Amino acid sequence: MNEEKLRPIVEALIYLAEEPVTVASMIELLGKENEAAIRQALSHLRRRYASPEHGIEIKEIADGYRMATKPEHHAWVQKFLKHQVPAIRLSLPALETLAVIAYKQPVTLPEIQEIRGVNATAVMKTLVEKKLVTAGGRKNVVGRPILYKTTRDFLLQFGLKNLGELPSLDEYEELAQASLEGMAVLSGAESGTGAEGASDRRENSTASSRTVEQSGDGRMVPGKQTP
Repeated sequence: MNEEKLRPIVEALIYLAEEPVTVASMIELLGKENEAAIRQALSHLRRRYASPEHGIEIKEIADGYRMATKPEHHAWVQKFLKHQVPAIRLSLPALETLAVIAYKQPVTLPEIQEIRGVNATAVMKTLVEKKLVTAGGRKNVVGRPILYKTTRDFLLQFGLKNLGELPSLDEYEELAQASLEGMAVLSGAESGTGAEGASDRRENSTASSRTVEQSGDGRMVPGKQTP
């Protein structure tokens, strides 16, 4: 690939990565034959973001590169962050249950448990408390169990315009797998980051303020933490 084609890829990797992205990690991911073009693309991007028309810059941190807000805008960024809702983190069981609801809604708790093969009562309580799931009526069967559906907050957390933007299950599996493999390559070649890097990351724009980990197309791969 030439430098022009690599430029948006390099930009996307730096934007997405949780840790500073090293040149070595990009070369490993994109191919040794593209080393010169990768370096050219990186240099071009750094010059472009350094211009006054951009509120963010690409900073060199711990032998890698990361997007960060420019110092002259930090006061405004801090004011903005004070009004942000704390990020939502989900455990793997919660994510699996949420995926079932998203694709099968409206769906009852017994139906969810039949699909997952485990008791989902505690996980469902967590999802309701986090306002990702809500009751959507009752199913017209014996016992009239509650039907559950996703909420507007669900769309906001996962960057979806509407439920029509949910990928197919096959597409989602491919996207998630590609994302995991890509991030494994990056993280394996990157070094740790210090306090300065952590501060910059907190002051990033949309991607950094959203601590939900994303798949390759920016959808539904939340970070793991026991609910």
